[in-house]
Amino acid sequence: MDVIRILSAQEARTTILVRRPPDEAEVTPQIAERLRLIFGESLSPDQAVSRIIRDVRRDGDRAVREYAKRIDGMEMSAFRVEPEELDAALAAIPASLHEALQAASDRIKRFHERQPTGSWVHWDEDGGVGHLVRPLERVGLYVPGGQAAYPSSLLMAAIPARVAGVAHVAVATPADRTGRVNPAVLAAARTAGVDAVYRVGGAQAIAAFAYGTESIPRVDKILGPGGLFVVLAKRQVYGVVDIDQLPGPTETLVIADESANPAYAAADLLAQAEHDALASAILMTPSRSFAEAVSAEVARQIDRLDRASIIRESLARNGGVVVTTSLDEAIDLANEYAPEHLCLLVRDPWALVGRVKHAGGMFVGEQSSEALGDYVVGPSHIMPTGGTARFASPLSVRDFLKVTSLFVVNGRAGQRLGPAAIALAEAEGLTAHAAAVKIRQR
Repeated sequence: MDVIRILSAQEARTTILVRRPPDEAEVTPQIAERLRLIFGESLSPDQAVSRIIRDVRRDGDRAVREYAKRIDGMEMSAFRVEPEELDAALAAIPASLHEALQAASDRIKRFHERQPTGSWVHWDEDGGVGHLVRPLERVGLYVPGGQAAYPSSLLMAAIPARVAGVAHVAVATPADRTGRVNPAVLAAARTAGVDAVYRVGGAQAIAAFAYGTESIPRVDKILGPGGLFVVLAKRQVYGVVDIDQLPGPTETLVIADESANPAYAAADLLAQAEHDALASAILMTPSRSFAEAVSAEVARQIDRLDRASIIRESLARNGGVVVTTSLDEAIDLANEYAPEHLCLLVRDPWALVGRVKHAGGMFVGEQSSEALGDYVVGPSHIMPTGGTARFASPLSVRDFLKVTSLFVVNGRAGQRLGPAAIALAEAEGLTAHAAAVKIRQR
């Protein structure tokens, strides 16, 4: 049996290209039973998250400790990781990893420093208008720590926050049952210069950031990827705080033609699929022979990978090689799918770039591997998933800024603009508005 299936475009439209919102995510019997054991009754993931948020909002640290014990089996004493622990983690990691964190940080910082973010004021005979751009004061970054640790995700969020000028950057990340946080994540936190790290994960971390507890101050915005319960929690606290997006399972769509190297395309699919069983790794090509060559390469390469079992499950659930009638059809399907990552492994990739309407990130040419972009190229790898690239953007400095509009009206402009304002106010039945303008008319 093939590791990755080969599909027609029509088959793909009704299977692997179908989009579902987070609240329609599959709840396995194992998850359902786990929720029943934790809460003592059958709850949906959304109901469970509501319960956690309610309890953390009401009981603060006590609720966070209780859920750490119930969900993770961990007896929590102090939430905050002391600065000495961050220093020790940075000192303990291999020199090669220390150098890699610094190299990635430097490139991420240089990329984000190039983004235009300044205030502006335009003056004319009527006065002035403009935008005053200010950084957020406090942000909370969530860094996953379930099946794998993600120091790179910490860098990808914390560094643009620092470039934006955020005064206080906090990180929440899960710990193991002994309360230990992955040293690479702590080293990344020290490298990025975050202000606080809390050994708290899941929906309880999001609730603590949103409402504050005795030990964890509330923030103005929560950013960063996470699993289903984190995503549902972010959605429920939106409005109390801002959020960046509702990230779903990660996804890559590769478009390739017969000029591409099948081994490269297969490696890119395998790299995507190893994230977790819900990840999506899809290839589209107009060449049946290339599709078969990639399928063979996937089968050849998979057995030498550490996470082969996860990869197999991911490819069986959400992966596939789609044979299209042309590159044009592949681009049309890509625009409908709006992938998080779009990789162009074709003879003339720049001929396709201008035709892409929706993608979180485009990787142009077969040397521009998504795996390289995940770590050291510069742009943040925190990108819109689940088709939200139709309206959302990758994380950037702008996510850590807010705008205040500036109104400066001189007397002459007030006289000239006043009658139109009065007419609109009276049409809306807001006579006090009209009077506030009329009182200034001469």
